[in-house]
Amino acid sequence: MTDFVARLNSQYHRPAMIVFLLIVLAHWAEHLAQAAQIWVFGWDRPDARGVLGLPFPWLIESEWLHYGYAILMLAGLWLLRTGMVGRARTWWLIAFWIQAWHHVEHLALLLQAVGGRNLFGEPVPTSFVQLLIPRVELHLFYNAVVFVPMVIAMYLHMRPRPAELREMSCSCARTPQLIAA
Repeated sequence: MTDFVARLNSQYHRPAMIVFLLIVLAHWAEHLAQAAQIWVFGWDRPDARGVLGLPFPWLIESEWLHYGYAILMLAGLWLLRTGMVGRARTWWLIAFWIQAWHHVEHLALLLQAVGGRNLFGEPVPTSFVQLLIPRVELHLFYNAVVFVPMVIAMYLHMRPRPAELREMSCSCARTPQLIAA
């Protein structure tokens, strides 16, 4: 596993980052479609299921799907962290720790769904912060506060300072010859 992670953060870092970003963007598209269904098209919240949820409502209603994505995000941020250096690593770790909390929220939702007992006497599985912010808005917020530092990290990773470039074990830097100069 160590050799795999080392290769993932060196020779395969750029393609791994691209695949990870595409997964995150697809997830964002689902949340934005759901938001549009509610606020642009005026659908009732239970009917607003994003794109995949329209043909597969059972899929979107599954806490397993949401938990699976939360753990995938956490794993991706963890596995790709060693390829990040300097300023990029700081922003990447900010995204990781926010996602770690988001994961805790999804774990609580999953345990309620599996155990058949909801927290706080709620009629449906409810996360901690969901007591204050409705679920759709909360997940848009969580995805934004993870996505923004992740994108900042990727941007800084592709444009490292000379000292950061010397620490990098991948070739993600755009035009490294110009950056090194």
